[in-house]
Amino acid sequence: MKSTITISMDSKLKKEAEELFSDLGLDFTTAVNVFVQKSIRCQGLPFTVRRLSDETLAAIREGRRIARDPNTPRFKTMEALIKDLNS
Repeated sequence: MKSTITISMDSKLKKEAEELFSDLGLDFTTAVNVFVQKSIRCQGLPFTVRRLSDETLAAIREGRRIARDPNTPRFKTMEALIKDLNS
């Protein structure tokens, strides 16, 4: 039997979460279910809660920006990447 839940979330946060989960091959519902199942198994949050440094947060934002930039070069093989780096 399934239950439907409704949660309120900042639209930008939801969009970022959907993008992350998609990159991991998950939809939002599956990701939330994984989180809840893991929380139940460990009887708490399945991670240490701590604040990331401003430097780390900036690096994450930059990485996401680069990943979404259509002008960022993409390589299918490591050899292609190395060849591009050496040119």
